Amino acid sequence: MAATKVLAVLLQSIFQLPQMVGDELDEATRERMQQRAELLNREMTRLLQELEQRSQEPRSIAWGGQLLAALQQWQFWLIAGVLVLLLGLCWWLRKRSYEVDSSSDEESSSNNEEEAEEAEDNDDANDVGRFFEEHIHGPIQNLAKDCEVVKDLVGNLVRVFQVLLSNTFFPVLQPAIGVGSAFEGWSPCQDDIVYCLLVPLQPPHGHAFHLEPSNTGEMPARNFRIRVELECTCTREQLVENLLCFLHHPEEEGPSLLSTLCTDSYLDVRKIARWFHLLVKAAWAVLPQSSKYHLKMLPVSRSCKFQVRNGDNESFCIEIMFGVQQGDSDIFLSSQTAEAILTPSTMWPESYAVAEVKFFRHMARQAPHDSFHLKCLQLCAHILVGTGFSTYTLKTAVMHLLTTTPLSGWRSRDFLLRLQDIMRYLRCCLQGKCLDHFFFGNENMPDDIILPPAFQTAEPPNLFQRLAQDPAAHAEALREFDELQDRLLTLLFCGH
Repeated sequence: MAATKVLAVLLQSIFQLPQMVGDELDEATRERMQQRAELLNREMTRLLQELEQRSQEPRSIAWGGQLLAALQQWQFWLIAGVLVLLLGLCWWLRKRSYEVDSSSDEESSSNNEEEAEEAEDNDDANDVGRFFEEHIHGPIQNLAKDCEVVKDLVGNLVRVFQVLLSNTFFPVLQPAIGVGSAFEGWSPCQDDIVYCLLVPLQPPHGHAFHLEPSNTGEMPARNFRIRVELECTCTREQLVENLLCFLHHPEEEGPSLLSTLCTDSYLDVRKIARWFHLLVKAAWAVLPQSSKYHLKMLPVSRSCKFQVRNGDNESFCIEIMFGVQQGDSDIFLSSQTAEAILTPSTMWPESYAVAEVKFFRHMARQAPHDSFHLKCLQLCAHILVGTGFSTYTLKTAVMHLLTTTPLSGWRSRDFLLRLQDIMRYLRCCLQGKCLDHFFFGNENMPDDIILPPAFQTAEPPNLFQRLAQDPAAHAEALREFDELQDRLLTLLFCGH
């Protein structure tokens, strides 16, 4: 929408207008003001020309009808009002500039350092990103610290389980990996944050995991089943005391993983979640955190969820998921799924959550210290609530932009421009009914993210495939996207 672009330009120009010290404007300030005015004028001319060109396309309505439709939109009156205020402010500033005393041109060089510091303060005050951070969707306080608290708690749990389950037929638990938005450094909302961690599973003694693709559903979902097989360990019996082979001595060794946490020889997500649920309840009392936090177990599905709360009313909602690693890569088969009710308990969707966390950590190391890429992601995720767009769709778009836009362009002063880029990218993907999965066939992938070799040459799954197959769903998505743009404008102007 060209109207949205005009409004964004006006909004940025207002916040970037130079602030005055007292009643005086120096020559440098007037020059900067003139440059910004010329830039705004050029951008306004370009956008108005774009509107006029669109009106001449065959599929467009007549200019008169288009103008009438615009007059009926609140954005038109809002833009007009802002433009009048802006022009009035520029006229007043120009008038004041002529009243500056000529003695201001003879300031001594000893004040140069003070003026530079003052200009820097003014730049901070006019920083659009900082303004919105403080007045619209402020930072989530202590998110990194809270993630460390949660990771330490879950780490203690896993270490206790590793001792209790050693030399048993149960899966071997590996150290938990923090995944999801909180561990990536952002969150769609400030309240009710869920801290997600993935606990990798390895087969116990005498067992082996075999990954079997099972793409019975629609792409781009990649689902697998994990077949459990008994292995002969007779050759190791001579080396390890009291070690028997499950395959050849089942009656002496007792029940195996196949008879406890599997269904039809396949690892069962729900059985594992219930098993882990019982472990948490049984082991909580021995944790050092048990004296500080009260434990509340939540209903079990395909993961183990619980809440801990202390006497200061500080609480954390924690979700433990389970995964099996594909080779030595950052790709796992995970218990997590958006359609837990419909997904069979022996189905394990492919998860890219670990690779995503590593990607955002890589970007945090490479980006400027005041990079606002996570704030842009957080703000856009905030307006998705109640729509058919998922945060994963948004995150995929932002990840693509982070690898194609210089990281120096994600600083807070470029906040509005990057928001505009995100919305433009989503709109183009919607119009083309195609959004490529980030981790397939992507030549811009950071080197420290380990992917299976097949990923490098694979055709990227289309996250908008459903829209390409269903015209009604595509039309609804376009309508909802227009609503998202309206929500974004409302949030920028009203703060909610």
